Amino acid sequence: MSRKLSALAVSAALVASVTAVASQSAQADDLVTHHEFQANCSVTHHLPDDPIVLPGLAGASHLHTFLGNPSTNARTTNDSLMAAQTNCKTPDDKSAYWFPSVYNGDQIVPPNFPQVIYYKSGILRYQDVVPFPPGIRFVVGSPSASQEEFRTAPGAVEGWECGDSFHNWDIPAWCVPGSQLNIRYQAPSCWNGHDLDSADHKSHMAYPDRATLVCPATHPVAVPMIEFKMAFPVSGDMSRVRLSSGRGYSWHYDFMNAWDAPTQAALVRHCVNGGLQCDPRGFDLYKPNRGAALGPDYRLPR
Repeated sequence: MSRKLSALAVSAALVASVTAVASQSAQADDLVTHHEFQANCSVTHHLPDDPIVLPGLAGASHLHTFLGNPSTNARTTNDSLMAAQTNCKTPDDKSAYWFPSVYNGDQIVPPNFPQVIYYKSGILRYQDVVPFPPGIRFVVGSPSASQEEFRTAPGAVEGWECGDSFHNWDIPAWCVPGSQLNIRYQAPSCWNGHDLDSADHKSHMAYPDRATLVCPATHPVAVPMIEFKMAFPVSGDMSRVRLSSGRGYSWHYDFMNAWDAPTQAALVRHCVNGGLQCDPRGFDLYKPNRGAALGPDYRLPR
């Protein structure tokens, strides 16, 4: 009898243990700490062009470094982007991404590995984020910003950083040798719902309220919040490091959406709305049981 009771006790303990592990696993799976996916894209070329601010005017801009779509130039349109290719990890993201080139003296310092462009939720209710509409474009930041304007801008997340130096509102004068210069800056994520561009290339977009993380009534549509996290292989004496647009606080960047619409929608739904921390395939390494939005070729299953 005692052996039978002992066996029952052991069995009950095992069931309780398995139930506890399953419960902890479910809780971990339900815990939402991120709501994002990545677009990993490499540098394609450098041109003094800006197809948003100076369309059709080749050579009229300061030098820009372009990522992703190699066709981007002053004459770029949404149709030309969609007809071209991309070096982004997700081949159906043919969007154009660009920013002022970084110089060290007279030499361009291009990022020499794929850069991280995050697509996140900028609002509290991440379940409400919808994909970008086809053809939308905008500029983030300003080449004419003062240091104080850059420091207090809603998009200035970390500013410039290198090694253990953070929250620099200009390029640091010195970076630990062997480190790299990084910049993180977030885009507005509230759209007015009808304009794909505006006269200043900004007014059709807005940042959520900082306190409530809710989109303003004038811009009620929550779209993905793009965050550029660029890294430049330069360190040591930084006194000659600058942007083609001027000082470090003139940092800005541009985006022209040329995603395949169903692919972007699948990533937004699975990763942003689903509360996951996804790679460019829409896979969360920490929640592998949730699967991926895209197939092994980084495309929607056909």
